Amino acid sequence: MTMSIAARCPLTGMLGVAVASSSIAVASRCANVRAGVGAALSQNVTDPSLGRRALDLMESGKSAQDVIELLREQSFMAWRQLVLVPTMGAPAVFSGDRTLGVSGESISRDCAAAGNLLANPAVPAEMTQAFDNSRGHLADRLLEALCAGLKAGGEASPLHAAGIQVAEKLSWPIVDLRVDWADRPIEQLCSLWELYQPQLDAYVQRARFPDAAPAYGVAGDP
Repeated sequence: MTMSIAARCPLTGMLGVAVASSSIAVASRCANVRAGVGAALSQNVTDPSLGRRALDLMESGKSAQDVIELLREQSFMAWRQLVLVPTMGAPAVFSGDRTLGVSGESISRDCAAAGNLLANPAVPAEMTQAFDNSRGHLADRLLEALCAGLKAGGEASPLHAAGIQVAEKLSWPIVDLRVDWADRPIEQLCSLWELYQPQLDAYVQRARFPDAAPAYGVAGDP
């Protein structure tokens, strides 16, 4: 019930994921990023703990493929799908034997995509190609990939939720945006990013150097 992409930007060190699904609040269960470590998606019949476990293993020095080999021995992995992109080294994807419906995978140099219950198996390849052909902020590139997946057919069922996370240097994602239920979640997610992007640096500065941060200009701005 999901299509997703994980990616890194070698120029900035950013790591990120973007995901969309017919299931409510998909990003709350599937999306995981950790600065200096990697990006991980756990999907299909979702076990949210797998993404965090994958990042822990990558942080300990395991390659993405090593992580796949270790986690595939856990119970119920036939139901799971994992997409892993480390900060360095080759990305990796795992799809268990009981992945739902039409599934697909695609791995490129700096990204990997996968999906289940897709309209067609070519959707992930369209996503990685769109990412490879894009430029700009990692969030822009991830959203371009998500839009390309939708254009290629997307999920067999109507999408209702989408989310994006991006990490860079700090212990928390500098971008963490979600649309938990909507008729056009990818479109709304892109609109959220357009609103958030001009304010991103100011929020990071308020966390790191509040004395030098921009003054609050909007009522209720935290």
